[in-house]
Amino acid sequence: MFTLRKPYRLLSVLVGMALCPAASFGQASALPNKPVRIIVPNAAAGPNDLVGRMIAPKLSETLGQSVIVDNRPSANGVIGSEYVARAVADGTVLAVGNSGTHAVNATLYKKPTYDPVRDFAAISEVIFSSLVLVAHPSVKANNVKELIAEARRTPGKLNIGVAGATGEIAGNLIKLQGQIELNNVPYKGGTPAVAAVMSNESQLLLTLYSSLKGPIDAGKLKPIGVTGSRRDPQLPNVPTVAESGLDGYQVEFWVGVFAPAKTPAATVQALGREIVRIVNLPEVKERFIRVGYEVVGSTPDQFAERVRRDTEKYRKIILDSGMQQLD
Repeated sequence: MFTLRKPYRLLSVLVGMALCPAASFGQASALPNKPVRIIVPNAAAGPNDLVGRMIAPKLSETLGQSVIVDNRPSANGVIGSEYVARAVADGTVLAVGNSGTHAVNATLYKKPTYDPVRDFAAISEVIFSSLVLVAHPSVKANNVKELIAEARRTPGKLNIGVAGATGEIAGNLIKLQGQIELNNVPYKGGTPAVAAVMSNESQLLLTLYSSLKGPIDAGKLKPIGVTGSRRDPQLPNVPTVAESGLDGYQVEFWVGVFAPAKTPAATVQALGREIVRIVNLPEVKERFIRVGYEVVGSTPDQFAERVRRDTEKYRKIILDSGMQQLD
């Protein structure tokens, strides 16, 4: 006998199949449906470039669109960052920014051309790392507490290399909290700065572990502190600066993805979820860890709070330390 039960059952199955992927469909519809450019405001081979190039091919697979990494290097990443701040706000132009471009620059420049909070939508913090404080072997100190004592015995005798704004801020905060004198010596990049400390032209340097692994392993430089809130997994026996007596000390280098400020919230959230998925893929995560970074994959709200907090923190350090502001 004919019955309507089976057609109704079939209809319910079809409706269920349609509703199950609703969230996925909603995310897909909020993602860009045109080619995407990821602007890296720095030269190739640095941490920003690494993040852009690890994300781009995976994002391209999801979107079914080309995703191009566009390097636009300039002093402190200003030109590329400003370009994205003024770009079309539809998710097709993204920036890979770091704690320098999107926290330090707001105060480093007397008249900044963009605001990291007002002009950008934070999407996700991808990676972060402590800086490592290394010393030439001739320096007697083996931790920051001993360094402070040594610097007080010989005020103005120790040089600290400066190879970037975040490193300079980290060093200035040690000087402020430790009430010591260290002479800042600027270098044009991490490579010459590392070479200068190895030759004892400068005695100290704060930079990323990825730039220091070889000299540390060879015994040509000794790590005496890390700037994060906890010990670096790559250097578990090296104390944090805070452990060595400077309570509350914390400076971290981070890299994340941004969109222009007026990008629709649904697009920001959808891109955020996709980037979190990508950075937690085993092959992507392993690559970041292998070169010395910790993987984050934060939400847009979490990343926006990190940017706001660090922008204000670094503003205070720059002004309190008398760090030279740029025109």
